[in-house]
Amino acid sequence: MKILVLGAAGKMGKAVSWYLGKDPSVSQVGLLDAQEQALKAMAAEADKFVVHAVSIDDRARLEEAMKGYDAGVIVLPNRRLSYAAIEAAIEARLNVVDILEEYHRRPDSYEIEGLVIPPGMTLQEYGESLHQRAVKNDVLILDGMGFAPGLSNLTTERGISLLDKTRIAIARVGGIPNAEAAPRHPLRYMTTWSIEHVLREYNVKTFMIKDGKIVEVPALVDMETFEFNEFGRRAELECAVTPGMPSFVYTHPELEYFAEKTVRWPGHYSGIRTLIETGMLSTEPVETKWGKIPPREFLLGVLNPKLMPLPEDKDACVMYNTIVGEKDGKEARVEYFMWDEAQGGFTAMQRVTGFPAAIGGKILAAKKVAITGVRAPEECITGENYQAMLDELALSNIYIKEKVSW
Repeated sequence: MKILVLGAAGKMGKAVSWYLGKDPSVSQVGLLDAQEQALKAMAAEADKFVVHAVSIDDRARLEEAMKGYDAGVIVLPNRRLSYAAIEAAIEARLNVVDILEEYHRRPDSYEIEGLVIPPGMTLQEYGESLHQRAVKNDVLILDGMGFAPGLSNLTTERGISLLDKTRIAIARVGGIPNAEAAPRHPLRYMTTWSIEHVLREYNVKTFMIKDGKIVEVPALVDMETFEFNEFGRRAELECAVTPGMPSFVYTHPELEYFAEKTVRWPGHYSGIRTLIETGMLSTEPVETKWGKIPPREFLLGVLNPKLMPLPEDKDACVMYNTIVGEKDGKEARVEYFMWDEAQGGFTAMQRVTGFPAAIGGKILAAKKVAITGVRAPEECITGENYQAMLDELALSNIYIKEKVSW
């Protein structure tokens, strides 16, 4: 099979490309990015790597590069580029995985990051048009297939499928410094991918299900603390609602309560709320003696260097999901646990985001998903595909534990 990686020179792109490059079932890995020198350096590592020095904004060359591939994996850093790549994939009739925390069929209305909406369409009409055009062209967009969204969706869906009726589903997921690194950074946090996206998630509204209704809420509501005690790891953690699984309210509107919550070390959200209250996460420019400056841009300039990993630092990615309902007339509960740390030259975030995306690309290339359109992970990676995903992740020492009680 031949798979194209769009955004190959970035952190996640390198993880996806490496994973596919070592797989004997993948005969060719296309490395597509505007950073030609970085791609050439990567291509020197394996004969199966093919360089495509193409900008996502060059639509004609992008569609041409997609020809001859069985599937693609989109690992681009913002909504504008992600939507542009999906547009091209639909026209080129290439099945693709996208890792962004976005359900492209129901686009997020906040901080659109330069996303270009066709004239005469609302944002929601545009999202639905992508789905319909993908169906018409017999294309599958596996949307949000990384960690969260991604593994969080798959496990929550799996838990729901085990019960006769589900009332409550809560996915708690997040990337944090490991216990040794956390005290060395402000907010007990460390940047492993994009701090811009993290601050955006803290500042926008999102959807959850409460009392059986889909409601829009500010991020960081319904905060809770919990103890993680699996895989020989014991930690007190906190979590709060964020927009990390945007498809789930649409694929499971029958739930009484659903929330996706981002996991952090205790005290993190107290610091973030102070920043929000002081206006530091606002994107609206304010007058200063240096001219007008968006507070968030100023904050990023000051904060990001202090959040960058030190040479001795490692990150961890944590998941604790609970699904509650009924089985055979009895109260039932299904739980999922994961704790992964950096290893093999990759951060934990690269591993649990990039590796599932790469596996998703292989599943698409092998045509193991029958549906088309813009589809969520919980619609595509079920049954045999779900088990194949877990089995392959285990080969990279990424383990997900399932506990069932009824």
